[in-house]
Amino acid sequence: MSAFATLSGGRVCLRRWRGEDREAFAAMNSDARVMEFFPSRLSRAESDAMVDRIQQHFSERDFGLWAIEAPDVASFIGFAGLAVLAAPRFSARFTPCVEVGWRLAFDHWGHGYATEAARLALDYGFGTLALSEVVSYTAAANHRSRAVMERLGMRRDPAEDFDHPALPESHPLRRHVLYRLGSGSYFGVC
Repeated sequence: MSAFATLSGGRVCLRRWRGEDREAFAAMNSDARVMEFFPSRLSRAESDAMVDRIQQHFSERDFGLWAIEAPDVASFIGFAGLAVLAAPRFSARFTPCVEVGWRLAFDHWGHGYATEAARLALDYGFGTLALSEVVSYTAAANHRSRAVMERLGMRRDPAEDFDHPALPESHPLRRHVLYRLGSGSYFGVC
């Protein structure tokens, strides 16, 4: 694996994943509150497989979904970062693209960590990687994540809302909203 950046902000650090993060990540992925807007909770094997995919993404691209550490609070509170969305894994009108995403353990919600961590990732994406645009999406009913997207300065065009291609027509989470942020409209504020 190539060396990749550790990103530090005022209250969070985005760092390489460690073996001991897997247990806390699996607990997070089995929490119904954390996984409310996902099709299902993840088993330990599914959670570990996700970490493996995250690490593979870093190996291939030198960026990805970093583990979030909140010094003096917890050594692992979730993840945030950038991921390439492309077929065959994900196909929609707006792909291929780079997505900014996050997931935090329930105990760390409501403290601004997701917004701060996502800003660090966006600073890296627009600054170091010179990306021209980053997207984010979520289930239409996920108002907490939508609020983070709006705090980041991302904008939604309702005409771009879409049905998630991996969910059946009758699934209550199928409808998703898409937010975009261009490099010219991003003014990183950490």
